[in-house]
Amino acid sequence: MQLKKLNDKAIDQLFEAVLTLKDIEECYVFFDDLCTVNEIQSLSQRLEVARMLRKGCTYNQIEAETGASTATISRVKRCLNYGNDGYVLTLDRLNR
Repeated sequence: MQLKKLNDKAIDQLFEAVLTLKDIEECYVFFDDLCTVNEIQSLSQRLEVARMLRKGCTYNQIEAETGASTATISRVKRCLNYGNDGYVLTLDRLNR
C-alpha cells in the first residue's frame, strides 16, 4: 500500500534504505547520520505515546511519563483512530 501524499521517489529510497538495516546497531548508525537527536527522540516518543494510548493510559499519565505535549498525544490518538494503522501494525509486531 502506497499513500498518495507520500508517493515520491526520494521517500521510496529512504524507506528502502531503512528496510536494508539488519539490526538495532545498524539503525543507530543510520539514524544518527540521518536525523538529529531531537528528531529521533520525537519519533520514539510518538511510538511510546501510541503504545500507552493503546494500553488505556490517560493523557496525564502519558504526559508525565513521556513529556509529550497534549497536542502530540492528540495527534497520535487521531492517527490511531483514523490513520492507516501504521502504529497498530508495528506495535502488534513488537508485542509478538
